[in-house]
Amino acid sequence: MENKVSEFKARLQQNTKAIAYPLIAILLSFIVGGIIVAAFGNDPIVAYTAMFKGSLGSWSNFGETLVSVTPLILTGLSVAFAFRCGLFNIGAEGQFIIGSVAAVWAGWAIKGIPALLHVLLVLLIGAAVGGIWGGVVGWLKAKVGSHEVINSIMMNYIAMYFSNYIVMNLLNEPDKAFSHAIADTAKLWRFAETITVFKGSRVHMGIVVALIVAVFAYYLLNKTVRGYEIRAVGFNPYAAEYGGINVPRNVVLAMFISGVFAGLAGAIMVTGIQFRVNNLFGFTGYGLDGIAVALVGNNHPIGVILSAFLFGVLQKGGPMMQLKGVPKEVVGIIQGIIILFVAVNFIKVMIERYSEKQKIKKGSVEGEGK
Repeated sequence: MENKVSEFKARLQQNTKAIAYPLIAILLSFIVGGIIVAAFGNDPIVAYTAMFKGSLGSWSNFGETLVSVTPLILTGLSVAFAFRCGLFNIGAEGQFIIGSVAAVWAGWAIKGIPALLHVLLVLLIGAAVGGIWGGVVGWLKAKVGSHEVINSIMMNYIAMYFSNYIVMNLLNEPDKAFSHAIADTAKLWRFAETITVFKGSRVHMGIVVALIVAVFAYYLLNKTVRGYEIRAVGFNPYAAEYGGINVPRNVVLAMFISGVFAGLAGAIMVTGIQFRVNNLFGFTGYGLDGIAVALVGNNHPIGVILSAFLFGVLQKGGPMMQLKGVPKEVVGIIQGIIILFVAVNFIKVMIERYSEKQKIKKGSVEGEGK
């Protein structure tokens, strides 16, 4: 009994420490942001009040904030999950794009099935294609040792141009720069259809799906053998391999699951908001924002939810701040300061982990020599 209590206290202390620094970083960033607002000749209290009213001031505004939060949760999970295996998934953007295009195809081409089944099928196809896209990066890392950062960046551009070709040549409406719209049976249910307080908002069932996926990611990482292996590889692949864990298999699996999360984000945006895909001559930004969300959320599924909500508030509250005379760039500055403060602790942790890995590696080599 005493061992369980001690273990619980240690885990609670560890979790508290994990979230304390991001919270302090967020608080400091708002203080610094307020100083910058004052430097522009505006009242920080008025500016922040406008921001929170614009994002949380009514049910409709809150619903629109959740619209922004939904893809950020999933792309943040995509980056965070890979990092728990020691991988930097910079390719969530490409996985998001390829998943959205696959969802458009499934939502437009598949016909004659019930609405619930159609929506589920579209989401699964988008997630699966995103997973395959991410799995390619993991396979290259596991088989030939090529770095996942370089590969995932290149895969982003391949996804953008390949998807643009598909949209403009295979899925586009005649003489239009966008794809066919998905069928009504492939669209996610919107809260405003039955819940009157959300009238005027586009919030949909995607937010529920995103939260369920976040809980699943937490359970997978912390309550299953597979999750333990993924975390062990992330902490030290040499020690994990010495302990009998198949490192290459877990690298591929982690990148595949990361791609599933990002691809699902793209599919949800198609089925819940856009209903089609425009020609892609640039990135959407959701996958890139997911990097910041994961970083601020300390690469923890629950932290990712809170971090995504914070970024959603900043995105939706920014226009209201502009109406009060505050430059829109201030919101970007606040986001940057948050990331900067959190990155300091992130770099510190990375250095400590690297030193620990080198010690273990050195000990293993010395042990083999004896």
